[in-house]
Amino acid sequence: MTQTIDALVNSRMGMHGRSSGALLRTIVIGLTAFLTVVDLFATQAILPSLTRAYGVTPAAMAFAVNASTMGMAVAGLAVALFSRRIDPRQGILISLVVLSIPTALLATAPNLTVFTILRVAQGLCMASGFTLTLAYLGEECSAADAGGAFAAYITGNVASNLVGRLISAGVADHLGLASNFYFFAGLNLVGAVLVYFTIARTEPMAMDGAAGPSVLEGWRLHLRNPRLRAAFGIGFCILFAFIGTFTYVNFVLVRSPLSLGPMALGFVYFVFLPSIVTTVLAGHAVRRAGTRWTIWGSFLLAGFGLPLLLLPYIPAVLAGMVLVGIGTFFAQAAATGFVSTAATADRGSASGLYLACYFLGGMVGTAVLGQLFDRFGWPAAVVGIASAMAAACLLAVRIDEAKIRAG
Repeated sequence: MTQTIDALVNSRMGMHGRSSGALLRTIVIGLTAFLTVVDLFATQAILPSLTRAYGVTPAAMAFAVNASTMGMAVAGLAVALFSRRIDPRQGILISLVVLSIPTALLATAPNLTVFTILRVAQGLCMASGFTLTLAYLGEECSAADAGGAFAAYITGNVASNLVGRLISAGVADHLGLASNFYFFAGLNLVGAVLVYFTIARTEPMAMDGAAGPSVLEGWRLHLRNPRLRAAFGIGFCILFAFIGTFTYVNFVLVRSPLSLGPMALGFVYFVFLPSIVTTVLAGHAVRRAGTRWTIWGSFLLAGFGLPLLLLPYIPAVLAGMVLVGIGTFFAQAAATGFVSTAATADRGSASGLYLACYFLGGMVGTAVLGQLFDRFGWPAAVVGIASAMAAACLLAVRIDEAKIRAG
């Protein structure tokens, strides 16, 4: 009897320990995501101020700010190419340390060309950390835990959109544009310290640079997989739509009849708060409904928000932004987890290819929708965003849910 009780107590203690460990891991994953990509979208909150400071058009400034996605696409491919030879733990740490350098230099960028180059450099570092963290999670998490871990990572990404924009708007409004970039360089270093005391101190992952097919053969294997090709295309469309919405809506909000000031524009990004709550449910939604239906439902919800963005009323525009944010982040969490599940080998390179397509979508979306915005106005840009969402829904048809559940 005593042995039975001891076994029961030990079992419960083990369950409690695993629960506490899972919670701690979730917090670390979320904070790492936050501090890795906080620079990506925070600068969008001060786009109108940067446009005035550099004396350029909205499309030109938006392209410079979002040039980070170009660096992220390149870094995604580079990490995919060398993923077998990189220790993700050390790679994440180095990425965050180096990221602080171009972030600080943005404070003194003398012209738009230098500003753009520094944003590309930021993107290289952010994507390296982002991709390596996804590879780390894909290898370290069991199939049962993967959905929750990836949802936690994307939730940190969502939080960076909200908190980063609020901080950027507040610091720039009170202390100036230069102080804003110095502050975010400090946050990058805080992220490096977090990784040093957590992820970097875990057991080294097995490096299999000589095992299995070559990296290029692995890429061909991924690209021959119709389910992965669909996921890569969906990733392209997600950031195309997201970055188009939350880049150019800034200019709509500061113009008549809405006419918001810099600080008020920062508070607008509380629209991401619901997404922080909903994105963590993506793993549960995929388990219940499947990835295909989760992605369809996500874009349907986001699509309902697009007409609201065209109305000349702040409450309507804010509601539209909430729906687009919830829908696109939910789709991103589902698609990111799917890639890790669908890849039959070399998950690091699969994640790298996905993120390269994802960030390429952001770069293309900035350029295409910027031209639509400058030439034809905000309604034309919204039509372009809707087209990207529709394309993603069509691609989701090719996702085989039965195989996902089996995996």
